[in-house]
Amino acid sequence: MNSKISRRKAIGSGLKVSLAAMSGFAFSSSTASENMNLKAKNIAKLPIRISLNTSTLLHYKIAVDLQIDMVAKAGFDGIELWMSDIKKYLDAGGKTSDLKAKLEKNNLVLENIIGFSKWCSDDAEERKQALVQLREEMNITAALGGNFIAAPVQGISTINSNKYDEYAQRYTAILELGDETGVTPIIELWGMGALHKISDCAQIAIATGHPKATMLLDFYHVYRGGNDWDTIDILNGKRLPVIHINDYPSSPSYDKLKDSDRIFPGDGICPFDNVIPKLYDAGFRGGFSVELFNKEYWNTMDAETLLQTCYDKTHTTVKQALSKSKTN
Repeated sequence: MNSKISRRKAIGSGLKVSLAAMSGFAFSSSTASENMNLKAKNIAKLPIRISLNTSTLLHYKIAVDLQIDMVAKAGFDGIELWMSDIKKYLDAGGKTSDLKAKLEKNNLVLENIIGFSKWCSDDAEERKQALVQLREEMNITAALGGNFIAAPVQGISTINSNKYDEYAQRYTAILELGDETGVTPIIELWGMGALHKISDCAQIAIATGHPKATMLLDFYHVYRGGNDWDTIDILNGKRLPVIHINDYPSSPSYDKLKDSDRIFPGDGICPFDNVIPKLYDAGFRGGFSVELFNKEYWNTMDAETLLQTCYDKTHTTVKQALSKSKTN
């Protein structure tokens, strides 16, 4: 017995979808045209892109080229791809040029590539290996037409307040690698990681003195890290290319939350009506990229239903919050 809820039940659509049908995903020219028209309408309404981090599709094990088609069909403006999915596609004989063409055909902005390297490790050899890894991954990102790659702080368990200058030097090293490849690494805040405070993240980025230094924030991780939303607008929003968007429940407490506790924007307690206007008024015009790892969603929804629900709820949440901006 299939326990997945249908798209008809989830969003009131007359279209019947199954996971079996999703595996053979196909598009007509009229579908692509309708999708582009939908996006044009949304861009006219929202000055901020609604995008999708493909971690949200992790459970379904969908090939990266099909992910692009599915995300576009759901109406998203942009996408964040995982480097592991891209490498799997390339190892099987796929070409970066084909993925780039597919992104362009679907009118999707490649917001960022999700990769993992130990560029900030205290071990010099690990940092050296990380630079080799990052060069390869930046070159792949550039071949796809992308400008950014995520750089979460791995290789250390805590931030040593006496080593900010060293961390800045390590971030500078990969920023300079980005200068060579044309792909900027975005230092990423993780709510349960070593770099979980916005203040630490900003201090490291500012200390580089590099004109492209920037930060990757996430609504869940900001809350999970015990940060205060009241001063979020002290940041220059123009320098933030993408922010991960999701929501979180009131229980458990922030310090007990797990990645799997993330929920659809608007379904939890995140003060979007306060935070999004702050970010917008501070200059943010990038992409809000939905990132979820919710096992309940994976177990009760097919991939297309999950994508459409992500888009609809996020668009509604962002549109409502932007109406409270002082800039509008």
